[in-house]
Amino acid sequence: MDGTPEDAAWAALLSLRDGGDPSRLPPSELSDLFAPLLLPPRTPDGCLVVGRLAQTLDGRIATLSGSSQWIGGQGDILHTHRLRALCHAVIVGAATVRQDDPRLTTREVTGPDPVRVVLDTERRLAPGYRLFREGPPTLLLCAEDVPGPDRLGAAEVLRLPRAPAATGLCIPAVLRALAARGLRRVFVEGGGITVSRFLAAGCLDRLHVTVAPVLLGSGIPAFTLPPAARIADGLRFPWRHYDLGPDVLFDIALDRARPAAPSP
Repeated sequence: MDGTPEDAAWAALLSLRDGGDPSRLPPSELSDLFAPLLLPPRTPDGCLVVGRLAQTLDGRIATLSGSSQWIGGQGDILHTHRLRALCHAVIVGAATVRQDDPRLTTREVTGPDPVRVVLDTERRLAPGYRLFREGPPTLLLCAEDVPGPDRLGAAEVLRLPRAPAATGLCIPAVLRALAARGLRRVFVEGGGITVSRFLAAGCLDRLHVTVAPVLLGSGIPAFTLPPAARIADGLRFPWRHYDLGPDVLFDIALDRARPAAPSP
């Protein structure tokens, strides 16, 4: 049985995952959305980095207790798995592992699994989570001054510098370490703190934000960034929107822009 036009468009995208000319993709909404991620990186670190968050209409990614599965509907889940399949590495923070115990595989779509990367600066995660026991290769990234063996369960441990004058790891060092392993198309899946750190460091090329028709009234905010003193100081950008029914996806071209530093 012949596949659908969407199946054909997805197969064409997958064929370019490891090289090729996205301008030759057949016209389709999937091509419009994902082709920018398949362009050769133009950054000194050699990476193309896409961040992704799913949030409520009032800008929350989870309830106050941390419940977040799933804010978006089935269309958003499919979109997330497609991002995983097109990228060489998928990154999550330790809090996401602790809260969701994710697998970070491409089980909802045709396509390869990415290398799973966990940012755990202080190395506090236990080896019992699924990422460290089963599935595709996993890297655990921690601060270089944190002691411990070179493996956590099945995961390899990499030690990196801390961010200067900030919490967490040095984000440019994270990208350099991944590029050195040939992991150049990088998907920062979450959570909000991790995506915000990449954004604040000026290390996101694109940002995909799914907005679901849900109001929570309170909860964990999508972004945690340096405060802007004036509206004019906010980070503005071009975007396109796509219908994920019932959600709306915003594809934002950041091109490594970063929020303005707060005034002294």
